Amino acid sequence: MREHGHLSEWNEDRGYGFIAPASGRAKLFVHVSAFPRQGGPPSVGEILSFEVGEGRDGRAAAKRVQRPGGAKPPMGGARPFSRPSPPPRPAVPWTGGLVLAAVAVVAVLGLREATRAGSAAGNAATPLPATRVAPVAPRFSCDGRTECPEMRSCAEARHFLRHCPGVRMDGDGDGIPCEQQWCR
Repeated sequence: MREHGHLSEWNEDRGYGFIAPASGRAKLFVHVSAFPRQGGPPSVGEILSFEVGEGRDGRAAAKRVQRPGGAKPPMGGARPFSRPSPPPRPAVPWTGGLVLAAVAVVAVLGLREATRAGSAAGNAATPLPATRVAPVAPRFSCDGRTECPEMRSCAEARHFLRHCPGVRMDGDGDGIPCEQQWCR
């Protein structure tokens, strides 16, 4: 059964919109393919006649849309409104040269990397001289001392404050230990 209404919303870029039926029912989705080919693009406010069918998502949608005074749509459904094709982009003369230059740069970098890898593989048979690194022993260790009179330097007091639990060397809580004796 055909209904009537008007096109209340239209998105030209995406080719769809919504029809507000005259019966007062909720707006119906309408795709550009539901419009007859002749007559130009749909416009908001346009009075339309349509059938209610099922859209791709299973919800009600307007189908076989007619415009007042227009020809009836064919029985197989309406053919989509065809938008004019955008004009072809003009060819940019320097793009071919740019692509060729990019390929050349990639080839040179690949050759350079392959040469570098080949020389590294040739040097792989030569063993590297062994070097010894002496382990670094910590200067101070947590040995149970917790108060400033037990320290021997400001550096030792700072180490104990940062690394040893239960120390009582920062009375004012400013992060500087033993301010009266070592760290002035």
